[in-house]
Amino acid sequence: MPLTLKLEIATPEGTVYSEDAELVTIPAVEGEMGVYPQHIRLMTKLVPGELSFHRNGRVDFLAVGEGLVEVTGNRISILTDMAVPAEKIDEAKAEQERLRADAQLRAQLSAQDLATVNASLARSLAQLSVKRRGRKI
Repeated sequence: MPLTLKLEIATPEGTVYSEDAELVTIPAVEGEMGVYPQHIRLMTKLVPGELSFHRNGRVDFLAVGEGLVEVTGNRISILTDMAVPAEKIDEAKAEQERLRADAQLRAQLSAQDLATVNASLARSLAQLSVKRRGRKI
């Protein structure tokens, strides 16, 4: 039996995932990062993108937003504002959000509005990337 680590993902709505995994790949501020069991302790910032986890010979993907990651040996805890599995992503809605954010970026925005629009764009792009994984668009 392979070594595993406990993966826990929580959003403001509640716990999204709490199971064992053999490898977790996260979109971190430093770049994509793989976490195996017995990883050194660390804390990092999660950025919007694709999170994947391997278990029982299968790979699952989630679209995640901004958040924090804590790794402690055989546990990885993720607090994020969004975590959506591919099967729950509404592709048409995510595409509309992407187009709306893209159009807003062409307007004159305050620094605060620009940050909000950029965050919205990043979340919609993460969802589209996960939903379209393996398809040619």
